[in-house]
Amino acid sequence: MPSPATATPEEIRDVNTRYHDGAAAQYDAKWGIDFGAIGQRQVLGKLEKALGAPLPVYDRALEIGAGTGYFTLNLMQAGVVRAAVCSDISQGMMDTCAGNAARLGLDVETVVTDAEKLPFEDASFDLVLGHAVLHHLPDLDQAFREFFRVLKPGGTLYFAGEPSEIGDRIAAYPKRGATRVAPLWRAVLRARKAPEGHTDGGAENHQLESVVDVHAFVPDDLRGHATQAGFSAVKVRGEELLANWFGWANRALESSAEQEDVPWLWRQYAYRGYLAFQAVDRALLESRLPPQIFYNLIVSARKPD
Repeated sequence: MPSPATATPEEIRDVNTRYHDGAAAQYDAKWGIDFGAIGQRQVLGKLEKALGAPLPVYDRALEIGAGTGYFTLNLMQAGVVRAAVCSDISQGMMDTCAGNAARLGLDVETVVTDAEKLPFEDASFDLVLGHAVLHHLPDLDQAFREFFRVLKPGGTLYFAGEPSEIGDRIAAYPKRGATRVAPLWRAVLRARKAPEGHTDGGAENHQLESVVDVHAFVPDDLRGHATQAGFSAVKVRGEELLANWFGWANRALESSAEQEDVPWLWRQYAYRGYLAFQAVDRALLESRLPPQIFYNLIVSARKPD
C-alpha cells in the first residue's frame, strides 16, 4: 500500500473510496455525530465563527465530502439551508446519508462524485461547504477551481475541520498517551478490549486510515488555494485547542474498548468535558492565538459578483 507521500492521485482516490465505504456503517457512532439540538448548535456555532451571526438563509447548497450528512442535514433542520446536494466519493457514505435524511424527513439529493470534477452546471449553488474533507483531496487547486465554478456570483465558500500542521503534531501526544494507558483504563471500567478496526469496518479497512489523510495545512495554504481560484474576502481562523486535546485522548481510550462496555457516566464526562473546554477555547483562546496553533482550521471566502 503506498504512503500518502508516494501515492498517485488515483491511488489516493481509490483508498479514500474503499476506506469510507467500509467505515460508513459505524461512522456516526464512532464520531458521536448528532442530528438533534446538540448537533445543530455545534454546526451553527462553527459557521457563525467564520460568517457571523445571524447566518443568512441559503436557497441551494452543495456539500463536498458530505459523509453521513452531519453538516448539511443539521443546517437544513436549523433552517439555514433550504435545498441541498450532498456529494462524496464514497457510495457507502452517500447511502448512509440518504438513510439519515429519510429518517429526519429531509429531501436531499445525494451524488457520488470526485470533488475535483463536479457534475454540476456553472453558477448553480449559493453555498459550497465541507467539513474535514480538504485534507483528503489530492489536487486542491483543481478542487478549488471547481468550487468557484459551481458557485453563483456572490456565493459563499466554507470549509471547517481541516487539520493544521502544528495542531496535528500536538494532537499526537494526547493520542499516544491515551493509547499507553488504555489497558489500565479498560481494567478500571471492566471493559473488554475491542478488535482492531472495529469502528472502521474491520482490521483490513482500518489499515487504510493512515493513507486517506494526505494534507495538513498552514493557514497560508488554504488562503493560497482559495485566492488562486478567484475567491475574495478569504479568511482563515483556528478553532479548538484544549477541546481537541481532551477529545482525542478520550477517543483513543474509547476506541480501544467494546462500545457496549463504556459506561454512560464516562460518556457524560467525556461529552460535558469536551463542551467545557470548547467554551474556554471560544471565550479565551480562539480570538487571541494564531490560527496555526489550533488543531482545526476554518476557511471562508466569497465569489465576487
